Amino acid sequence: MPKRRLSGTVIKKSGSKTISVLVNSIKKDKRYGKFVTRHKKYAVHDPEEKHVIGDIVEIIESIPISKTKKWCVA
Repeated sequence: MPKRRLSGTVIKKSGSKTISVLVNSIKKDKRYGKFVTRHKKYAVHDPEEKHVIGDIVEIIESIPISKTKKWCVA
């Protein structure tokens, strides 16, 4: 199965080698046909600790690193 890739903005540096990334997506509402913005936060593994708040990063799905971290910086 191919690994998912998402793109988002770094919103928080939480702890060592961990960043929080906010991913926005636009979906069409089934009933009304309007376009609605959805967003979700991901805990992402950043081994080099080079990303700062405001950076746009691409993340890729990986094996579970901890209870909440299942994504790595691509």
